[in-house]
Amino acid sequence: MPILNPTRRKAIFYGFLPLIALYLLYNFKLRHLIPAITTWPTQRRIVADLSDIARHRIMPWSVEHESDEFWEDEGEHVEDSVATRLPFSRHIVAVGDLHGDLPNARKVLTFAGVLNERGDWSGDVDFFVQTGDIIDRGDDTIPLFFLMERLRAQAAEVGGTVLSHLGNHEWMNAIGDWRYVYPSELKTFGTIAARQRMLTTGRIGRAWAQNYTTASRLPLHPSLGPPNTPYPPQHMSINFQKEESSTEFEYHPSSSDRMSHAALSFVHGGLSPTYGNLSPFPTKINELSDSLLAKLQQRPQPPPHPPHPYPGLPHGTTPEEAHLYDANGPLWYRGWATEPDEVVCAQVNEVLAKTGTRRMIMGHTPDFHNIKSRCNGKIIIIDTGISHAYGGVLSALSIHYTLRPIGDDASNRWIEREVVSALYHDRRDVIVTDEREVVGEFDHDYS
Repeated sequence: MPILNPTRRKAIFYGFLPLIALYLLYNFKLRHLIPAITTWPTQRRIVADLSDIARHRIMPWSVEHESDEFWEDEGEHVEDSVATRLPFSRHIVAVGDLHGDLPNARKVLTFAGVLNERGDWSGDVDFFVQTGDIIDRGDDTIPLFFLMERLRAQAAEVGGTVLSHLGNHEWMNAIGDWRYVYPSELKTFGTIAARQRMLTTGRIGRAWAQNYTTASRLPLHPSLGPPNTPYPPQHMSINFQKEESSTEFEYHPSSSDRMSHAALSFVHGGLSPTYGNLSPFPTKINELSDSLLAKLQQRPQPPPHPPHPYPGLPHGTTPEEAHLYDANGPLWYRGWATEPDEVVCAQVNEVLAKTGTRRMIMGHTPDFHNIKSRCNGKIIIIDTGISHAYGGVLSALSIHYTLRPIGDDASNRWIEREVVSALYHDRRDVIVTDEREVVGEFDHDYS
């Protein structure tokens, strides 16, 4: 019986629409399409899969296999075809000697992107490294060390890291050698005894013991482990080949550790090629540093020099601890800054091989005009006399590291790129750009 009433015809039609939609969903098997959409990486892929579905339904003769098994497995095929390798990036900023100058330190950390406009951790860098000598030659010792601890806590809340180092001036003050302590700086502590307490059992002394090291090894990629993962790893064999009167360090990476040296070393002074405790790096140096600092902080504090006699290292200091603090140790060594190019460039590869690093970054020896790079960026000296005590240039070092996949997933090919730049308040100078292809499986997450 025909339905003549137009309103009733519309009502019946709209009532059947949900049933028609359900039929189409089942007939086109779109129940398999919906969960697969979340695994499609691009619009091009979506369009391609929609075209395949239409071809299966409209032109079944053009398809070799039309079965329930095909559709049941379709989600797995889409899942397997997705590219699983993601690019990785890491941004590191390093700053040299600050010597008691909070305003200049804030300026540097701001234009380097470590601080935001409120003076807090910006979140724009992954690692901030300070290479020591925050103390002496200025009055802002207390607020500078407190700033570092505040940034350390803020960075940790958002996945960032602050790496802090003891410079030779921190060690001088721990020993009782106060030759570079200004009377005006001493007044900020109140008394000599109050300053001694602050540097031993007080907030600054506790920070030195808990959060500061003498050396750091910072991997560029998390597959090498977190900061200060020792090199060489325990599973790696290191061979020294002795030929006649010379000893040559040899390292032959296997196919599984092509990036074993994708790391940076940081110390205050420098890693002398003749220093005897480079390996395992930085573990051995920091063990000696921890033990010597504990002896200094726990002994009865001697009256400071001057005017009193130089107190020297504490009773019970071992020969290895004494070598840590001598002119050839990592706190005082200046050879990478002062020796001629033909000497340092002939020696640097041996030290990089022993420490599992590509570059050595240090402060201590100032150049008041610019950050100093030697041997194509293998040696970088970042002390530019930031403090008003020197009147040097304000500067920071920036390292942008990226690892991006190339080719298909089966090839495991990547392009590794480092861009090392010197940052100044009015410019950015690229020091070196290194790019290389590596092959392997790299996990970007070590957390």
